[in-house]
Amino acid sequence: MEARMPSPATLVPGAMEAIRGLQKATHSAGVPATTMHLVHLRASQINGCSACVDSGTRYAMKGGESAERLFAVAAWRETPYFTDAERAALALTESVTRLNDRAEPVPDAIWAEATRHYEEKPLAALVLWIGVSNFYNRLNAATHQQGGQTW
Repeated sequence: MEARMPSPATLVPGAMEAIRGLQKATHSAGVPATTMHLVHLRASQINGCSACVDSGTRYAMKGGESAERLFAVAAWRETPYFTDAERAALALTESVTRLNDRAEPVPDAIWAEATRHYEEKPLAALVLWIGVSNFYNRLNAATHQQGGQTW
């Protein structure tokens, strides 16, 4: 499969810089980088974004994440590799990514568990980062961006 066009974020002047600014802000709000990598990877798996699964895995490994944990992200509930805080972030990621899958898109129980592990500012960063990850996924999936690219 070939890309339909270059990434839209690279074609519209200022778009990539704006997205990267939001990305930088979310990554400096107190959530561990490993959690941010897991969140991005899980959203990308759900959305079937090959470019983001590829790049997200590479960035996570570059940041010191183990292959064992990365292989298990899709089955995080059934594996012993994740902390309770990471599990809360992954559950929140799934709910925010799959908004239309249930009557209450982000159930109170999932939100409450996230608030047990993250104060308001880091939780805000997580929600923003989940949104940014989904945004990247939609741009890349719509235009058939391929894994192995650098933007």
